Amino acid sequence: MPEQHFDPDRAIAGTGMGGTMDLGVDEAETLEKVPGGPEGTGPQEKPRSLWSDAWHDLRRNPVFIVSALVILFLVVISLWPSLITSGSPLKCDLAKAQEGSQPGHPFGFNGQGCDVYTRTVYGARTSVTVGVCATLGVAILGSVLGALAGYFGGVGDSVLSRITDVFFAIPVVLGGLVLLSVTTSNTVWPVIGFIVLLGWPQLSRIARGSVITVKQNDYVQAARALGASHSRLMLRHIAPNAIAPVIVVATIALGTYISLEATLSYLGVGLKPPSVSWGIDISAASPYIRNAPHALLWPSGALAITVLAFIMLGDAVRDALDPKLR
Repeated sequence: MPEQHFDPDRAIAGTGMGGTMDLGVDEAETLEKVPGGPEGTGPQEKPRSLWSDAWHDLRRNPVFIVSALVILFLVVISLWPSLITSGSPLKCDLAKAQEGSQPGHPFGFNGQGCDVYTRTVYGARTSVTVGVCATLGVAILGSVLGALAGYFGGVGDSVLSRITDVFFAIPVVLGGLVLLSVTTSNTVWPVIGFIVLLGWPQLSRIARGSVITVKQNDYVQAARALGASHSRLMLRHIAPNAIAPVIVVATIALGTYISLEATLSYLGVGLKPPSVSWGIDISAASPYIRNAPHALLWPSGALAITVLAFIMLGDAVRDALDPKLR
């Protein structure tokens, strides 16, 4: 038998079937694969979730940045209006009625001699309070009812669908004139309750459709096959993946609710004096639009900017969360 010499440049590797085979050192080293991306690219990044990916897009969206800054300013002056004004919105002087801009009073005075600037600043508190509270109420009530109907289906789903059809047939402004005209409270809560009452069907439809779509996915079926309870399926698997459309619609609707409060206050069935509201100020300044247009333009402009900011924010969130737009 010919004598075999040991070659240090050779190595022994298992075949995986009980035997061995001779490999060169370079070939043996390639058996150990380094985790990562393609050769020369290094380790791959961990995939981002929907929410982290959406936040990554929002931070680079100028529409989101501008609208978020406007909304942040509105929230700050709603909580602490004394930061930018030292006057009282209820302090009026009839001797200065309909006068224009003066030192210390940049927006002039309305028909009752009240400082328009101070009332415009304090009016933001009412609008933000109504918009945020109404949106939270609508989102919670509509999401819970819609999610339960979409998940369980059956008779409950059919009954909820017919109830939402009835609410959709009610004109919002007409419903407000009928329901709020009988209230005697001078706070924002009757207005908030009315908006929640007529606003939840829209969010319910959105949540129902989203849950029906998500519950048919394979990972939900696999979790159900493994014995996951209804609560675990809803809270861990369905809700996190079905909540995005609800957030988008609720964000856009917030601006609509602020506009609705101003409309109802303008018609005299929402907030009433001595409450401070942009709708009340617009209604009071309408008869004097020729003599004192500033009393109408400033609260109207503040209302328009606020509603536009929330709608722009909702559009930016929708673009970030909608996979079809990527």
